[in-house]
Amino acid sequence: MTTVASFHIEYTRFLDADGVPTQPLPEFAKDPELLSAFYRAMVLTRAFDAKAVALQRTGKLGTFASSIGQEAIGVGLASAMRPEDALFPSYRDHAAQLLRGVTMTESLLYWGGDERGSAFAAAPHDFPNCVPIGTQVAHAAGAAYAFRLRGEPRVAVAIVGDGGTSKGDFYEAMNMAGVWRAPLVIVINDNQWAISLPRSGQTATQTLAQKAIAAGIEGRQVDGNDVIAVHEAARVALAKARRGDGPSLIEAMSYRLGDHTTADDATRYRDPEIVAQAWLAEPIVRLRKYLVSLAAWDKQREDELHRDCARRLDESVQSYLAIGPLDPAAMFDHLYASLPRALNDQFANALQYASRAERDHG
Repeated sequence: MTTVASFHIEYTRFLDADGVPTQPLPEFAKDPELLSAFYRAMVLTRAFDAKAVALQRTGKLGTFASSIGQEAIGVGLASAMRPEDALFPSYRDHAAQLLRGVTMTESLLYWGGDERGSAFAAAPHDFPNCVPIGTQVAHAAGAAYAFRLRGEPRVAVAIVGDGGTSKGDFYEAMNMAGVWRAPLVIVINDNQWAISLPRSGQTATQTLAQKAIAAGIEGRQVDGNDVIAVHEAARVALAKARRGDGPSLIEAMSYRLGDHTTADDATRYRDPEIVAQAWLAEPIVRLRKYLVSLAAWDKQREDELHRDCARRLDESVQSYLAIGPLDPAAMFDHLYASLPRALNDQFANALQYASRAERDHG
């Protein structure tokens, strides 16, 4: 019997759960100012999460998907991207979006049910939140192929949850990206849960990274709670894609510390002791401990950061609440060059409803 193929999956971590280096750090991580910027971005993301949940609980926001405990994935990834690259996020990736230039007001507008929040003024190349599971990977593969055909040195980056890797869209997109040698980077946010289904209930594979092997793509695994490890893996994968050497997949190991969304109650299906253990490995405290060990962070800086986050959040919330609703007829805009006959009656009914509502409440 002859072995015709074999593979291995590498796992990378630079900081352990206590913020202690486990190996020599990459060159970029020797800059305390850059690491401090990563830390600030993660803290702002968590503050935004808390404010969004509070707004939802008081009826000022729709259902919201928190990224608590997973901030290092978005920050590590987005900080390695270029402005001309394109991000294809799921619905839990505001850490990456905020760093890419999406404003908190835009994000709140989206979660408030207004699609004007998907028109990112400062991130025009990025796609909106993708709620269908896994389909954004196919969108990203198509865009990456377009970049290659045009000879553009750009990279499409898709973020997908572990649950999304069980979908056909994920496999089909990855397969074609491998064939096309498209400039695509897929990042799996392996937070261990697809709503209430644990990873063990979705797949028998030892890692999710190894799913890339069948598509002829390099797959690797990193500690997703270590922003240095995520950034380094993203930096290498992006450079590889940009120079025409094909796609990569990064499995970032993390844990969903909160509920799936504000419509979920994770205490019904998760062991609280396991969640408590996961809190000990979360990314923000880990990086703060390392920065403190370098004398690059202290209580004064921490207090100033939280005051700044609170100020920025307050301004963003006020801007969001001040934006008036669209006319109901707006739901028909940007769908067709000319409205099909089948929608004409619906359009007329929407106008009548809006007129009646304004008369009754005006």
